[in-house]
Amino acid sequence: MGKVKITQVRSIIDRPQRQKDTMKALGLRKMNQTVEKEANHQILGMINKVKHLIKIEEV
Repeated sequence: MGKVKITQVRSIIDRPQRQKDTMKALGLRKMNQTVEKEANHQILGMINKVKHLIKIEEV
């Protein structure tokens, strides 16, 4: 499927615990931190749940 570059652009302060856990599972801890992940169904589902907190780019 390819890779995606995920960057955290909004804070997780005052967010539900499920969204905080999803961000942690994606490997994002700090603002403007970027990770590259393989675009499989599990990762795309997690991205969909927190899409308002991140920026996504295809690699």
